[in-house]
Amino acid sequence: MDNWKLKEHPQLSRNNIVAVVVLDGWGEFKPDKYNCIHVADTPTMDSFKKSAPGRWRLLRAHGSAVGLPTEDDMGNSEVGHNALGAGRIFAQGAKLVDLALASGKIYQDEGFNYIKPSFETGTLHLIGLLSDGGVHSRLDQLQLLLKGASERGAKRIRLHILTDGRDVLDGSSVGFVETIEKDLAELRGKGVDAQIASGGGRMYVTMDRYENDWDVVKRGWDAQVLGEAPHKFKSAVEAVKKLREQPNANDQYLPPFVIVDENGKAVGPIVDGDAVVTFNFRADRMVMLAKALEYEDFDKFDRVRFPKIRYAGMLQYDGELKLPSHYLVSPPEIDRTSGEYLVHNGVRTFACSETVKFGHVTFFWNGNRSGYFDSNLEEYVEIPSDSGITFNVQPKMKALEIAERAKKAILSRRFHQVRVNLPNSDMVGHTGDIEATVVACKAADEAVKIIIDAIEKVGGIYLVTADHGNAEDMVKRNKSGEPLLKDGNIQVLTSHTLKPVPIAIGGPGLPDDVKFRTDLPNGGLANVAATFINLHGYEAPSDYEPSLIEVTDD
Repeated sequence: MDNWKLKEHPQLSRNNIVAVVVLDGWGEFKPDKYNCIHVADTPTMDSFKKSAPGRWRLLRAHGSAVGLPTEDDMGNSEVGHNALGAGRIFAQGAKLVDLALASGKIYQDEGFNYIKPSFETGTLHLIGLLSDGGVHSRLDQLQLLLKGASERGAKRIRLHILTDGRDVLDGSSVGFVETIEKDLAELRGKGVDAQIASGGGRMYVTMDRYENDWDVVKRGWDAQVLGEAPHKFKSAVEAVKKLREQPNANDQYLPPFVIVDENGKAVGPIVDGDAVVTFNFRADRMVMLAKALEYEDFDKFDRVRFPKIRYAGMLQYDGELKLPSHYLVSPPEIDRTSGEYLVHNGVRTFACSETVKFGHVTFFWNGNRSGYFDSNLEEYVEIPSDSGITFNVQPKMKALEIAERAKKAILSRRFHQVRVNLPNSDMVGHTGDIEATVVACKAADEAVKIIIDAIEKVGGIYLVTADHGNAEDMVKRNKSGEPLLKDGNIQVLTSHTLKPVPIAIGGPGLPDDVKFRTDLPNGGLANVAATFINLHGYEAPSDYEPSLIEVTDD
């Protein structure tokens, strides 16, 4: 590509030292005792909000703002850093799967080729939510995958269905089962041994999340892998209809069932040599099953049997854990990231975090690309995370060490951009330990202060933001926003949230007349790249999401 050269900004000078700080899992929410960011002593972040009108605002960090299909999809660190670094919104999740199926690329990539050898002598098992709700999976994607796999040699297919009733109307599962049974009958007419092998309701079988209740996953494992369940039926339609007749029964909580042959034998347990695909595209309710299918040293329940299988997810469900290690649809192909533009324009970059988020300010920031764009102009420093402990035991993590490395890089004046991720509020927030998360947020704030003080000394600029929410709301809530109780105790929320995140700019190098624009109320993480490119004294590429800043006349 020849046109890497960025135009100089007409009003902002070049060669500023700009600190870009990402507070991981730091959202904005109403103050209460479950908002750890509010409870924590965070004078630095508070000062940005209070003392700089026009230089603090909120950004969208979930759903369509980061390329996810619906506004009910919480952001995560991978897609958040993709958006922050790329300056544009790339399709993630369901959209990616649609594109891969439509083009046929899904059948050419590594994941499908990994499971394909099992088609010859083994069974292809497909596990996931049978629904057209479009939140975790989609019926039409499953139908296309069934067709595509059978056309490419899958001779024996078993479907392990999870009924919905949450993203779609309760009771609709019978219709979905009838629809997919017709497809399977057509495949059988073409000589493919294809049938439903097991099932159960999504909230009772398999689809737990955040390690809330491993019994849910075990019930699924017993049915899917071992072929054992309290209810046995000759057909899935009969199973769903009969189980729904039980008192208080609904689609979400159907008990597990297996389909058996005329001899009462399960028609589709997962055994050595088989291939397994979890066809949900949304990650949160597939991670636990992925661990059970993939991890040798698994100890969450007795698996009884751990079959030697070829397993692939529809997508990779956890970029940090690299789980699963094989997947049918690759992350988006992200080109022309901000980091690549910066090195082509001579901007020297320093990036640093500790191990758990190091890949986010490098690999994900650079569009899922390993290594340097130009090792002469970039330096990446990874500080080892504490190993062998949960993060709430050491909630300060390596925040101060990251800040000190950033300070050193700033004061050296060797770099124009010093980029860090402070993981505390996210990683400690995930443990559900509210007291420790408060400590974590305070430590992150102290780290920001160290970096800002260094920027003051060199006359530089800072941009502080976050990648998604987490620590700002640590309790599950009902529809009216009240905390949910279980056995008299609050139900702690350990997940990311749908809350917006802050962004603040400042520093002695920032002219007084630079403010956030007021005409981008729906600005999101992808707008950040054009913003810091401006702060470096350049105009952003024309197809980047617009910069959040303007130079005013007042």
